[in-house]
Amino acid sequence: MKKREPVRHIMTHQPFSLQMNMGLHEAEKLFKKYKIRHLPVVEGDQIKGILSLTDLKRISFVDAYNPQQDTLDPSVYSLFTLDQVMANNPVTVDPNTSILEVAELFSKSEFHCFPVVEDGALVGIVTTTDLIRFLIDQY
Repeated sequence: MKKREPVRHIMTHQPFSLQMNMGLHEAEKLFKKYKIRHLPVVEGDQIKGILSLTDLKRISFVDAYNPQQDTLDPSVYSLFTLDQVMANNPVTVDPNTSILEVAELFSKSEFHCFPVVEDGALVGIVTTTDLIRFLIDQY
């Protein structure tokens, strides 16, 4: 196993993202169209937060949230702003952070995605799925 391999080798480069002024309807469209689960939220190229598909599911079902269900009820999207639903000020990693360090961060946090930031700008994201694929490739 490559012990010091940087996360830049497994991250998603140039991920789909949302601008701060976009709404939750736009987020749902991206989640569905590209079959993704995390969207960095940026202002210019600066990371401001992360919106997950689970975040949308939580507000769309309010009292009847079922994490196994894929259908969303968008009627509540007009009640919330992106800023209210996203995770603000996410933990970020540098593209040269080792995959081992990222794995340790995942193991100690509730997050399933970290924005990858270089010189203050979003350059990618790394997810638990990326990490699992890397580990599978090692065997």
